[in-house]
Amino acid sequence: MADKHMLRGLIKHALRDPWVDRFEVVLASHTMPACEEAGVDLDDAVSIIGQDLFASTIWACAFEDFLTRDFEDGGNVVDDYLKRRGWKETASVRAYIAALRDSTMSLYEVSDVVRDTSFRARDLIRGGEPVLVSERSATQTLKCWDRIAARIVQVGSKMQISGGVLPFEREVAEALITAFNQLGTLSIEEQRELAEEAGEEFDDDFDGEAALAALAPAERLRLVAPMFSSFWLIDAIDRIESARLPELRNAEGDELLLCEVSFRLGTGITGDEIGRCLQARPEFRPTSATSWSWVGQRERGGTAPDDDSPEETLMFETLQEDGMLQLGELLLEDDTLVLCVNSQQRCNRGCALLTEILGPRVGLPLIRTEAVEEMLESSRAAMPTPDEIPEHERRAVVHQHLERHYREVLDQPVAMLDGQTPRQAVEDESGRAKVVDWLKLIENRTAKSDGPMADYDFGWLWAELGVANLRR
Repeated sequence: MADKHMLRGLIKHALRDPWVDRFEVVLASHTMPACEEAGVDLDDAVSIIGQDLFASTIWACAFEDFLTRDFEDGGNVVDDYLKRRGWKETASVRAYIAALRDSTMSLYEVSDVVRDTSFRARDLIRGGEPVLVSERSATQTLKCWDRIAARIVQVGSKMQISGGVLPFEREVAEALITAFNQLGTLSIEEQRELAEEAGEEFDDDFDGEAALAALAPAERLRLVAPMFSSFWLIDAIDRIESARLPELRNAEGDELLLCEVSFRLGTGITGDEIGRCLQARPEFRPTSATSWSWVGQRERGGTAPDDDSPEETLMFETLQEDGMLQLGELLLEDDTLVLCVNSQQRCNRGCALLTEILGPRVGLPLIRTEAVEEMLESSRAAMPTPDEIPEHERRAVVHQHLERHYREVLDQPVAMLDGQTPRQAVEDESGRAKVVDWLKLIENRTAKSDGPMADYDFGWLWAELGVANLRR
């Protein structure tokens, strides 16, 4: 993957007049459809996925698309730059820039990843045999059968990958391929460009859909390069947004906040005396000799969520058998009475109520709060770690388990194979294709896992099913 600094001079040139306005139009074509679909503006989209990720993906893809564009006046930014400033660049950089000038974005399936050296890429749209790509940085993260949108260019005797790379989940990649095969609409600018290439007049009689369908896949890919960015950006926004915690509220609409209130018992005050005071009040129901539930009527229309709050809100409530709402819990620990509730509002009410009931029998409340996010983080940090087993032993155990599992699966129905077993499915050509897709899916997902599963070799499974020759 080419370093961005290789294009530093070209980027500076492109962001000056007369090119900068043209680039902004291209960038908008890569971002606006996704923003409209997600219901956000561009600044929001950048904020959601992060400035660095946006720059290395969407911006880079839009810029490389811009480098291929021939505008109405016949101008192209690469031609202009090489003519005016090309003498400043090394021969290798000039060759790379010239290769980008004629490049095409496509969707590729990755295989044969050799760390720090190379990988093979099979074009899922144009077909053909996989090509060997010389690469270092991308091989640090690429896994076998990953699907990526990228520009693969030949510089000298080697095939290289450009800087703008979009990794796709399998389901999104399949949807993108389907959408590409069903292309039928173009923007006004794209239709005008298509008409010029077809030697036709761009008017009301021009059939853009028919002209597009008549193009070879490579030409269609060049015209619809922004589609890759749109699919990736929509999916990225959706994944990030759905990964966030929904707004959490209790039954009264209060935002969740874990509150623990400690009341130190006064001098000479016993637990029995505190118990008698609480027993006299219907709000507190004993659950043991030293614990009580604080209950109340289930109220509606308390603290309602704001209009600006997230659409997805989870409500938490605990009800007693008679329908009374549990507001909190009380626990008597030695010389301290502890109240636990799940919101600041309940904390305030509980403190006032207990102070009214117990009066001078307890001291001032000591309050400790913890947000839900903080609780989850501390819980993760406190999770026990596995016993110290040597790495090679852990790997051996995991790999043995995986082999046993998949040997059993060979003779079990698989939904992805239309309910056939893998051994049954490979008996005909259609089934073999599905088996190959299934093997690629499980191999890719395993490679992306953490720990000793990641380097498990599925080669024996391909050989067992007689499809090792299709592992490419």
